[in-house]
Amino acid sequence: MTESTVLSALRFNEAGLIAAIAVDHQTESVLMMAWMNALAVERSLETGHAHYYSRSRQALWHKGEQSGHFQEIKSLHLDCDGDVLLLKVEQVGGIACHTGRAHCFYRQYQDGEWIETAPMIKDPAEIYSDA
Repeated sequence: MTESTVLSALRFNEAGLIAAIAVDHQTESVLMMAWMNALAVERSLETGHAHYYSRSRQALWHKGEQSGHFQEIKSLHLDCDGDVLLLKVEQVGGIACHTGRAHCFYRQYQDGEWIETAPMIKDPAEIYSDA
């Protein structure tokens, strides 16, 4: 199957993006959700490392390029509608979230408020030079 055939199966939204959910390949814990454009998908397939598209920066980014917390793709899955990718990854360094946590879903709604339920593993100021 060619790369163009692989991409033609994906249903990108009107902004040219597709939702991508990264999960730990062993525990299947949800680590994060991000967006990919066609180039991010292509680079991810070429390198075996997750690449995403930053809507705020309007740019491609290689997950871990600043932090060292790369995501090695173990398998890639497409949902039934073709509009969501699931990446089963090995999260290098154990930190997926820019807040220094293992995953991005560390807040849980309880009794009318958001409670932090996962500890910070490393201060983001220690991870990112511009934090």
